[in-house]
Amino acid sequence: MTWTDRFRAMRMDVTPLRESRDFRLLFTAGSVFYLGSMVAYVAVPFAIYDLTGSNLMVGLVGLVELGPLVVFGLYGGALADHVDRRRLLVVTGVAQVALMGAFAWNAFSAQPRVWLIFVIAALYAAVSSMQRPSREALEPRTVRHDQIAAANALSSFAMQFGVLLGPLVGGLLVAYVGVGWCFLAGLVGYSVATLLFAAMRPYPHDGETTPPSLRGIHEGLTYALRRRDLLGTYLVDIAAMMLAIPVVLFPALAHEVFDRPELLGLLYSAETVGALVATALSGWVGRVHHHGRAIVIAASLYGACIALAGLMPSFWLACLFLALSGAADMVSAVFRSTVWNQTIPDTMRGRLAGIEMLSYSVGPMVGETRAGFVADAWSVRGAIVSGGVACVGGVLLTAAALRDFWSYDSRTDAHAVAERERRAAAADPAD
Repeated sequence: MTWTDRFRAMRMDVTPLRESRDFRLLFTAGSVFYLGSMVAYVAVPFAIYDLTGSNLMVGLVGLVELGPLVVFGLYGGALADHVDRRRLLVVTGVAQVALMGAFAWNAFSAQPRVWLIFVIAALYAAVSSMQRPSREALEPRTVRHDQIAAANALSSFAMQFGVLLGPLVGGLLVAYVGVGWCFLAGLVGYSVATLLFAAMRPYPHDGETTPPSLRGIHEGLTYALRRRDLLGTYLVDIAAMMLAIPVVLFPALAHEVFDRPELLGLLYSAETVGALVATALSGWVGRVHHHGRAIVIAASLYGACIALAGLMPSFWLACLFLALSGAADMVSAVFRSTVWNQTIPDTMRGRLAGIEMLSYSVGPMVGETRAGFVADAWSVRGAIVSGGVACVGGVLLTAAALRDFWSYDSRTDAHAVAERERRAAAADPAD
């Protein structure tokens, strides 16, 4: 095989985009959605700081959003297993447009109100938490079963593109035309995404569903805990987010360690660049069947690269290892999503998506506290290196304790086989 053939084999598989109209709509909606949301993401903390001059007030936004995220994330997952997920995407999309309009109205008013920003932020967290489980649970139904890994990689690429470009656009809008225009950009993005959701065909559930309730949420939690392969994916994600994520330390790393504060933005973008490159070269993921081992190896490499970034003597070498960590984290994420989408029954997929959302949303909040405490008690480098090493240890302990997770094989796993046979029997079309 020539080097040209090897490169072609690594290129991102775009078959789902070619073959499925609804996946194209979902992919395009996700691209616009993430771009708009990340532009608005820049605006909220800036608006609060500009009005109050208080870092504490900026930090309180996360605390205000935490409760709605947990409650409505779980409820939204249960709701996604009962109603048409496409309809839920449209309804929550309309609500997001309205809330972004409220943000813009407040920003353009003569006397913007800080308390109103907090109220809208809490409502927005509730609506977004209700929407995301439906979006993630719907994706497998828009593609063939054998295209799930490729679809996950494409969706990850759309998300990372928005994460990389959105803050840049938001920063420029804040600097040159004002924070209100960031919210207008978010409003346009959400409007386009909602119209694209509306253009998809309906996706009613095939059989009897469970109405959203505490009993239904408990049923989802019990299912997740009993599936040791699924439990392994959650624990690996928590280990990475809670122990190794270094974002909160980037300002200190740029200013105190490397004395290059003007290059702080590169630290924030390095992991995203690595993730984009990894997804662009993700054509090989569909040929891997031992997903548990792939997750363990990729997550261990993530932790190791974070630790090495903290040890590097130069700013540019630190950026290199941060980029490599982003690539490893993206590979882990693609395989985790593949395990979820290939094995979880459609009747449970919304609730499990809600649980999964909590693992990667709450984890960073705790991880930032850990990193800040260790940095103050020891050093910035020590906090980054120890977090990376702890991540590797946590991932390896998870693999050792959960053998079903480590030995997962999509060709023979009972849950994967059952879901594949169910999809084949149902012959769910993806036009």
